[in-house]
Amino acid sequence: MASSSPASPASLLDLAPVVPVVVLQDVSDAVPLARALVAGGLAAIEVTLRTPVALDAIQAITEEVPDAVVGAGTVITPEQVHDSVAAGARFLVSPGWTDVLLEAMRGSGVPFLPGVSTASEVVALLERGVREMKFFPAEAAGGTAYLKSLSGPLPQARFCPTGGIGAGNAPEYLSLPNVGCVGGTWMLPADAVASRDWGRVESLAREASRLGRLRPQV
Repeated sequence: MASSSPASPASLLDLAPVVPVVVLQDVSDAVPLARALVAGGLAAIEVTLRTPVALDAIQAITEEVPDAVVGAGTVITPEQVHDSVAAGARFLVSPGWTDVLLEAMRGSGVPFLPGVSTASEVVALLERGVREMKFFPAEAAGGTAYLKSLSGPLPQARFCPTGGIGAGNAPEYLSLPNVGCVGGTWMLPADAVASRDWGRVESLAREASRLGRLRPQV
């Protein structure tokens, strides 16, 4: 693990308004893709554990892109928690949670976002002292209307919505008082990644990074 890499953030939700959700098929793409995202202003990068190269990609980014804060997504087992942190992950994101997974993430030493999609799941996490969560799948689970409804009875909960979010609706999510950041893939179009058009990725990342400065006020 590179000693020059930034420390784990105290709060992932305050690190960046937009977190790219990266699915890598080729580990050789990890470093140039991460460099393009960082150059575009998106330093927090979630690499999902959906492919066999994900852990190697996290390690490569950690070692070779010191300005990136790379984390692991789609974390669903304690083993993945351990392996992700060992590879250099600075944060963990899960699509859902159980007490076993939550205990492992608590013990990891890095920030984590357990996934929720219902009010009962939010209340259960609040009971366990967790206030920052992933809201997934955001659009399918009710979108901004649902999050607005949660902000009244559960104002202490804060979210990173992901799932169905793009450049068009991200500002609406970011305008909500209980949303700290959003996750998405719109700055990583499949054709650009396949053709290794890192200049286009950087340009789209730069546009996405501006969303935090252009948040509508409510």
